[in-house]
Amino acid sequence: HAIHYHSKVASAQVKSSVLLAGLYADGLTLVTEPVLSRNHTELMLNGFGANVQTEIHSDGSATASILPCEELYGQKILVPGDISSAAYFIAAGLLTPGSEILLKNVGINPTRDGMLRVCKAMGADITLLNASTEGEPTADLLIRTSSLHGTTVEGEIIPTLIDEIPMIAVMAAFAEGTTVIRDAQELKVKESDRIAVVTEGLKRMGADIQPTDDGMIIHGGKPLHGAEINSYLDHRIAMSFAVAGTICDGTLTIKDGDCVKISYPEFYEDLYSLGK
Repeated sequence: HAIHYHSKVASAQVKSSVLLAGLYADGLTLVTEPVLSRNHTELMLNGFGANVQTEIHSDGSATASILPCEELYGQKILVPGDISSAAYFIAAGLLTPGSEILLKNVGINPTRDGMLRVCKAMGADITLLNASTEGEPTADLLIRTSSLHGTTVEGEIIPTLIDEIPMIAVMAAFAEGTTVIRDAQELKVKESDRIAVVTEGLKRMGADIQPTDDGMIIHGGKPLHGAEINSYLDHRIAMSFAVAGTICDGTLTIKDGDCVKISYPEFYEDLYSLGK
């Protein structure tokens, strides 16, 4: 049956599941979420011939709707580089002295580019080259070493960067000034409780960080040193602290660091190759 589902959180995974089911429902299926989450599924389905519409409401909430579809048509799909995976190299390039990195064909979908917006707010030197809007928006990212400063990350930007918050927190610890992250309680129900685990790891390195119910407060600029970090089998945690380990003083070790294979099997090789 067609339904109108009201999601309590902005979750593209929940939205996508309902929309896919709506392809075979008996009428108009709708999903309303507090703010717009990533829209890759909507773009893909429309590209294959479905009828998906999105409406942004005056209160900031968003409703996606889909009608049943008699036939879908095969297409050639060009999958852009994943900005979640690019985030670690963006951070490494910004924080490591004397760096310049070009990341090619990275997805910059506006529902997914919060990492870039936060970096800009922190004073990052990032230039977009060869931008394209065919299918998923993409660009090459030119990253140069930057003097970063604190910022506030909250509200509607959170769903566009929820997976990058551990990396943003590490960046904030190396930046000058205070960074506040709010409205990110979803971090507690990821592969680990990322609020607790990021706080634990950064404190071990000497950072000034306090967890909150929906995020964290990071007073940056303190010298960070190596430590033993527990990844809690969370690939985002392992990759974020691996970047920290290339910049801090001393040796950093990551327990169960092989968990990066979940999303990026060659991560360590690619990261360390940049330092040759």
